[in-house]
Amino acid sequence: MTLQRETKFVAVETSTSCRMCSKQFGTVHAREHHEKQEHHFTASKRAQMSTGFKTENFLDYKTPVEITKFVEAKLRPVSGPVRLACASEVEGIIAFIKEEFPLPITSVTKGGSYIKGTDTQDWSDVDIVLFSNAFESLEDCQRKIPEVLEELGKRLIKSSWTNRIIMQKKTLFSLRFYFKCYKDCHGHSFDIMPCSDMLGPALSAGLKESFYRKLYLCGDNDKIQLYTMALLKYQAEFVKASTERVKDLIRLMKHWLKTSFAKPTEKNKFRRLPSSYAVELITIYVWELAGKPIFFSFVQGMRAVLKLLVQYQEICIIWHKHYRPNFPIFQKVFLKQTRPFVPDPVNPTFNVCENSNAWDEVAHVARQSLLKPLFNGLQAKEPWLFTNNW
Repeated sequence: MTLQRETKFVAVETSTSCRMCSKQFGTVHAREHHEKQEHHFTASKRAQMSTGFKTENFLDYKTPVEITKFVEAKLRPVSGPVRLACASEVEGIIAFIKEEFPLPITSVTKGGSYIKGTDTQDWSDVDIVLFSNAFESLEDCQRKIPEVLEELGKRLIKSSWTNRIIMQKKTLFSLRFYFKCYKDCHGHSFDIMPCSDMLGPALSAGLKESFYRKLYLCGDNDKIQLYTMALLKYQAEFVKASTERVKDLIRLMKHWLKTSFAKPTEKNKFRRLPSSYAVELITIYVWELAGKPIFFSFVQGMRAVLKLLVQYQEICIIWHKHYRPNFPIFQKVFLKQTRPFVPDPVNPTFNVCENSNAWDEVAHVARQSLLKPLFNGLQAKEPWLFTNNW
């Protein structure tokens, strides 16, 4: 299984869609009842269709030292001159995109795992949002985006970068391509997104809350995607602020997500596992519960995250850096919450866990993972003693 790029910033009731036929339901409970009745999705069938540990899985290691070496050798991007060259190449292609963009640009926002510092040796993505005042309104932006992306795509293909770009299927709002980076030894998956400049450079509390109200009241899913592009900068900053050790733990958790689940089959082709962003946020939260230690054991940290995932129905994680607890929009969303509940730290209208309809499978695989040699006989130590209550 490869990590899938999100085609949208915000999922649309995905948690309530069937894994087998994609039929939508009003609640997660109704969806699960349908799966049992119509598709005979029993606990044993779930176990069979969810677990798929790779051979020579890192969970078969037996010591913390082995895990540290694995992170350094296999997950953490290569450092030194190669990383510096990589940074230069990425900035070079971004500068070219800005030059060739068909409209005047007011500002540029960068996101994705590469920018946040959570990329791995085999997966790196870069999101670029190009804001322009040439769009007269959000509706005008919606209308013009396909033409703008078409023109930008043509210019990239005709450029000197063409041999290093592999164009991929466009989404409704983005130009997507794979960029072969330094000496073709690795690459990055790019999403280029034009957008109306809705927020501007200075973001006051009042402007932010007004923006959230528009987002909450918007009934057009396509417009919601455009609204949320304006928040990419703050999403990236939130994760980027974590320590390097936490980013390594995030890499471990994303690798776990990639290597521990069975591939979807024709029977459950509508199954959707949690997004990498949801995994990042849950991992950061667990680290914060431990008191934000600078140095900690990867095995202890990973065990803590897996134990929390086992009890996903209890997960309720809220940060109030960008919106206050008594903000009416947040309170409305909170009252309608489904678990797990992890509202985006920069967007109170969106629960990042809603884009998965397989949290029960995540819990099952987490439970099986904790039985692996890596965690055999492992007891919680300071500062992870709080996990004894899970």
